[in-house]
Amino acid sequence: MGPALIGLVVAGLLGWYVWERSHRKTHAVPAGLQTDIELPHTAEFELYHNALSLCSKKSRVCLAELGIDYVSHHVHLIETGGYENIGREFLRVNPAGTVPVLVHDGHPIYESHEQIRYAAAHAPEGAPSLVPEDGAAEAEMERWVDKSSLVGDDPVSHARETAGNAVPGLTVPLFAAMIDDIGVSKILEGLLFHRLKIRPFLFLAMKARGLPGLASGPAAKAIRASGRAMNEHLDELERQLVARGGPWILGSQFTLADVGWVVIVERLREADSLHVFLGAGRRPAVAAWWDRVRARPSYRVAIVEQGHPTVARGTERLRAAKAADPVLRAALEEF
Repeated sequence: MGPALIGLVVAGLLGWYVWERSHRKTHAVPAGLQTDIELPHTAEFELYHNALSLCSKKSRVCLAELGIDYVSHHVHLIETGGYENIGREFLRVNPAGTVPVLVHDGHPIYESHEQIRYAAAHAPEGAPSLVPEDGAAEAEMERWVDKSSLVGDDPVSHARETAGNAVPGLTVPLFAAMIDDIGVSKILEGLLFHRLKIRPFLFLAMKARGLPGLASGPAAKAIRASGRAMNEHLDELERQLVARGGPWILGSQFTLADVGWVVIVERLREADSLHVFLGAGRRPAVAAWWDRVRARPSYRVAIVEQGHPTVARGTERLRAAKAADPVLRAALEEF
């Protein structure tokens, strides 16, 4: 290939990249309803979501509990096969490139903790109430919703603040197991266009080191810190359930507090760490609450029926790797 041809190829690639960047503008977005944005829509409620996304699960559980029908738009994240969330089409829906996005009459609501509040306030007639009528109880519910929320671009560094922020560190082993199904070229797209470059860098590191690489180094340290934080959050939930007498976090009424925590414990199940936190008689009140949650129709509709084969394969690979490597098991389970 001559110099002139090489120059043309380089110029072409650079031109493509500049054009793509100009059509993939990303930036942070404010939480809540955006009345100044109107998106194309065909139904009153539409949901852009992902099968693996913890926050997507939360919004789906809430909509199922309220009996709100919606048009479903599944958006692939790199973990489930591709970077649709940073594609031109989805960035018009959410310039931050995150899921879920709940759309009501064409107006997007960003951040799942705001979506479940919004959905509860706009539920159809006859829907069960997920918000207590008593002001003090509602304030208590809000505190538990906040404790289950994933907040900020660097949740792992703030794992002790909320259970939602403790979950990503504990999800790292699952991601490392799932990454076998993802081609390097797809991950590289994130380096070019993802708003947070650290994410594709971490995925490339996981791809290179594999699950055994989590037994030591910064990843192991982050996982242990997240595990210790999750122990604290679940201890608090255990005390709350015992004090209130169950069956739910605030007592007799299933509320948005329960919706938020369903997906926290579900992610521990997916990451093959549920036995670490609830096994061998640990936290019996939380374990009993979890059994009741899984018996609700919303769990089947919003989580079980929305499962993804890549996630299931990742869970099995993770379980097998820990069984074969006691050092890895200790690193991922001893907090």
